[in-house]
Amino acid sequence: MDRSAVPAPADVRPVRPVDWLLAAGAALAVLAGTAGLGARLDMAGALPLALWLGSLLLARRRWPLAALLLSVQAVIVFRTSGLTDAGWVWPLSAAYATLAADDRPGRPGLPWAVGVGLTELAFAAAWETTAGAATSREALGSLGAEALWLAVLLAAATAYRNRLRWRTELDRRLMRAARESDLEAGRRIAEARLDIARELHDVVGHTLTVVGLHLRVAAEAVDDSPREARAAIDTAQQVRTEAVRDLRALMHVLRAPGEAPEGPAAGVPEVAALVDRMRSADLDIRLDASGDLAAVPAPVSLAVHRIVQEALTNTVRHSGASRADVIVRCGDGRVEVSLTDDGRTPAQESGANGHGVRGMGERVRALGGDFFAGPRGEAEGWVVRAAIPVPGFPP
Repeated sequence: MDRSAVPAPADVRPVRPVDWLLAAGAALAVLAGTAGLGARLDMAGALPLALWLGSLLLARRRWPLAALLLSVQAVIVFRTSGLTDAGWVWPLSAAYATLAADDRPGRPGLPWAVGVGLTELAFAAAWETTAGAATSREALGSLGAEALWLAVLLAAATAYRNRLRWRTELDRRLMRAARESDLEAGRRIAEARLDIARELHDVVGHTLTVVGLHLRVAAEAVDDSPREARAAIDTAQQVRTEAVRDLRALMHVLRAPGEAPEGPAAGVPEVAALVDRMRSADLDIRLDASGDLAAVPAPVSLAVHRIVQEALTNTVRHSGASRADVIVRCGDGRVEVSLTDDGRTPAQESGANGHGVRGMGERVRALGGDFFAGPRGEAEGWVVRAAIPVPGFPP
């Protein structure tokens, strides 16, 4: 088995060049501090202590508590043996700071550092007052300075640890925000795709149905009534022109989002023209519109137009109905639209689960309204109803 391919445990922290520099710096600092404080600097005491304390720092990343405990033990042994008279706490500054700043989960570094420091100071106070050569006042002053240094050191290490935690939490929040942004972008893209699919389905489906209807009328009347055939062909050309305009407007929005599309948008005021185009000798369509149609907000107006358009398209395609009633009511804080025909219900039911009915429901629900499409009940035919709230709409 290739040992190089085996990943290292997650808790292992390898020795880095900075650790070697810290170890060497700590050893030199112990020697320099010993000389600066006027303590003995000899080959049998200060030098081996400095080397030992420095070498223990190489293991501070993986075993910070063990490194501190062994360092404290070394200082106690050298001090009580009379090999050195350097300080109790300051030679262990790096070991204390490393343990207090340890931020790994399940590692209470700061409480351990405080506990070990207080224990060492208590031992030092007992030793200085009983077996040490210094007076009680000198021992109290020396240990007071050591305790103050330990407090400042632990406070600085705690601040550094908290800063690391803050940066980690900030990175986590930024990553979560980025993921949420990606999800929101995906959701918006999905909604845009649904909107495009609905628009294409409604425009193309309606156009093909109406053009086919009038071309059939023209084909039947071309010999007996050329004028009627010409009128049917003109209507088909008009519908085709409007469909091209709608598709160009949709392409314009896709290429330049946020800008106004070319040409007028379909809406409630255009429902009457839509009904006129769909009306034929085989299908009598009656429109009952009431209220201020021009005051309907643009999103609701477009939705109503598309609902009537798709419902009539389904009536022509699937039902074989002879009559259809379209009702549009605007007022009382809502816009209501319904279409009822007398066609074949089974054929409509087979097409009810298609993209058209689903698209109508999605449009209405996206605006907070209610939608229903289904058989009329006991009577033959199909009914489509939608009610869309419009806050602040005049009664």
